[in-house]
Amino acid sequence: MVTTSVSNIHRYTFFVAMGYLTICHISRIYIFHYGILTTDFSGPLMIVTQKITALAFQVHDGLGRRAEDLSAEQHRLAVKVKPSLLEYLSYLLNFMSVIAGPCNNFKDYVAFIEGRHTHMKLLGVNWKQKGFHSLLEPSPNRAVIQKLCVTLVSLLLFLTLTKTFPITCLADDWFVHKADFLTRLFYLYVVMQAAKPKYYFAWTLADAVNNAAGFGFSGVDKNGNSCWDLLSNLNIWKIETATSLKIYLENWNIQTAAWLKCVCYERTPWYPTVLTFVLSALWHGVYPGYYFTFLTGVLVTLAARAVRNNYRQHFHSSKALKVVYDVVTWATTQLAVSYIAAPFVMLAVEPTISLYKSMYFYLHIISLLVILFLPIKPQAHAPRQPRTLNSVHKKKTD
Repeated sequence: MVTTSVSNIHRYTFFVAMGYLTICHISRIYIFHYGILTTDFSGPLMIVTQKITALAFQVHDGLGRRAEDLSAEQHRLAVKVKPSLLEYLSYLLNFMSVIAGPCNNFKDYVAFIEGRHTHMKLLGVNWKQKGFHSLLEPSPNRAVIQKLCVTLVSLLLFLTLTKTFPITCLADDWFVHKADFLTRLFYLYVVMQAAKPKYYFAWTLADAVNNAAGFGFSGVDKNGNSCWDLLSNLNIWKIETATSLKIYLENWNIQTAAWLKCVCYERTPWYPTVLTFVLSALWHGVYPGYYFTFLTGVLVTLAARAVRNNYRQHFHSSKALKVVYDVVTWATTQLAVSYIAAPFVMLAVEPTISLYKSMYFYLHIISLLVILFLPIKPQAHAPRQPRTLNSVHKKKTD
């Protein structure tokens, strides 16, 4: 990052960092045979990789691109001065996020270290324009206590539910050969629900640690209450009530999704959805189950988008129809996520194929049929223009 030109800093940094991470993933599994349940050094390395690559792209945006070519978000996060060695190492290895993350933006971190974090966020939400003229230093205590309570409940649920509904049941002879299809469908949903609290526990605890240190303030709500969700990695309520795969993914592993958008989705001219899913799988590791999950996710995402574009508008004519639509799409989304995510926790090829065979590959087949035969409705969107600060200000004055 020090010696590379700003025009190529993002490319070289991305390929070196992702290449090194991939080598570590391969060596951990196939050379050192650490196994699944042993201490995993690649976890912290995954977070560091996110930070290194995100910073490289933000330096490129700040020093190697014209302001008018940046989106509003890229403009906000652009780094216009290369960080010093101390700043760089502090950002990558600070105690708050070095173990479990989450990834955060360099400018937000520097503002926190320099004591500008709170003031900057208040300006960003137009604090005084909302009628508030004074504010005590926001305390994270309430947010930390709430998140620790969620952490405790998640831990208890994980320890109890996984004993009753372990992932290994999905490969049992009873499930694969004896249970009927509806029983398999329901049991798969229950088992995958039981696996979620592990992630709720880890991500909420990591968020609470950052908040306890004073990092994570995102502004105030309409009532003047402090919000500490800048680094939140999930929204449990929105996940469990999601009525589409899009809403589900927007609220699951939020900071990783933001990183994928920063380094891949909004930078890729061709097939951004497919390439983003592939990058996500590569970042997670080299277990075959990851690739089953993310490639299935591409298929289902494209099918869900086609269904939504063709039929959603027909259910908005009455409140009753909208309720029916929401209930059906909620159930469909939750079952689809269980089907898609199962290989992610099973990891290996054989149990994944066995599971999908027992489910008759039903979601793969339905998704393919939808993509092949459902008409693609053209969307009449205005040409997308980068929203620079000048364009935003101009829009406000028009």
